[in-house]
Amino acid sequence: MDCSSYSTYCYRCDDFVVNDTKLGLVQKVREHLQNLENSAFTADRHRKRKLLENSSLNSKLLKVNGSTTAICATGLRNLGNTCFMNAILQSLSNIEQFCCYFKELPAVELRNGKTAGRRTYHTRSQGDNNVSLVEEFRKTLCALWQGSQTAFSPESLFYVVWKIMPNFRGYQQQDAHEFMRYLLDHLHLELQGGFNGVSRSAILQENSTLSASNKCCMKGIYKTNSPKRERKENGASTVVTAIFGGILQNEVNCLICGTESRKFDPFLDLSLDIPSQFRNKRSKNQENGPVCSLRDCLRSFTDLEELDETELYMCHKCKKKQKSTKKFWIQKLPKVLCLHLKRFHWTAYLRNKVDTYVEFPLRGLDMKCYLLEPENRGPEHCLYDLAAVVVHHGSGVGSGHYTAYATHEGRWFHFNDSTVTLTDEDTVVKAKAYILFYVERQAKAGSDKL
Repeated sequence: MDCSSYSTYCYRCDDFVVNDTKLGLVQKVREHLQNLENSAFTADRHRKRKLLENSSLNSKLLKVNGSTTAICATGLRNLGNTCFMNAILQSLSNIEQFCCYFKELPAVELRNGKTAGRRTYHTRSQGDNNVSLVEEFRKTLCALWQGSQTAFSPESLFYVVWKIMPNFRGYQQQDAHEFMRYLLDHLHLELQGGFNGVSRSAILQENSTLSASNKCCMKGIYKTNSPKRERKENGASTVVTAIFGGILQNEVNCLICGTESRKFDPFLDLSLDIPSQFRNKRSKNQENGPVCSLRDCLRSFTDLEELDETELYMCHKCKKKQKSTKKFWIQKLPKVLCLHLKRFHWTAYLRNKVDTYVEFPLRGLDMKCYLLEPENRGPEHCLYDLAAVVVHHGSGVGSGHYTAYATHEGRWFHFNDSTVTLTDEDTVVKAKAYILFYVERQAKAGSDKL
């Protein structure tokens, strides 16, 4: 039972339930909790908690130019193994273009009439008509960085996630990268179709100011570099594709007749393998050979490779499957480059973690050498600066813990669920990154490159 909303979750049904036992035991537990909540003991505990929160808030001070300023960052409460969601939300909240768009959307009142202001016990049987992922995502982003509270509880957003993303129902640990992809995909779809009375044309008109050239991003197959994850799209651009959308050129050559096949694949993120020769090197200071760098992972992704026997190419000239080579080029870079390091891989029975340390730059990630036509891009448009990092702590995808590092107004923060602390660049670069968010550099600054 959720002690805040008194909703009851049944693990066998994998759902919140509204029915009670014959003896009304669930309602008795609710009444008991409410009595406790109103008791003098609980009131005293709330006063002590308030003192601790005020003390915690007062301790979150930083001296800037001789004056003391408070940290305005807000943590996200863990609702039961929801650190995967919290790390992604905190990372996205620190991508300024993306976050500002949602925060400036008009608020939508989802509940009215008899249910307005009343505590409800959610259940999936209520239907999906009255939920909006965009609206709850907007509310969550607005609650962060206000400084009015030390931690925010994303209950409403998590409820909507359960409604529209069945894979994430329950309280098991989930993959943060998979959640990010589902979240961005569903935000994109909802923005495409309009939500809660906001017309699709109005949304698309707003999106057109972001980038008129991104409409081609959604034509045809929409996917990451993984061939197993693809779906069809209608072709309309949204803030999701305008900011995260890039285009890959997939070039396949038949080794028998030399026929070349080219295909353009839009992407929201790039999933990079950690080269096998580095997989035993777990720390930056380990003596065994060179340190794996992000450049090594990008080179492995874009290098020419020969497809193995399980991936034979159907050559239209030879009229049969043949041995072939494949190479990726980046035709169009996104405004925000999201790089996912493949730390989890399947063995015969288990999904193991690659715990290799990968060195990555905080500033000046130069993507020019991976472009299909680098001469068409100015040097300043190929440089990226790090905005956020998601880190997985632990040994397996179904266990462990997720945290995030992100930069805000020139300062780095560590987001560990409800706890937010100031950190420094030296700590960030030592992290074993799982997902990296790089923002395109807008102005010339420095000359350091990867």
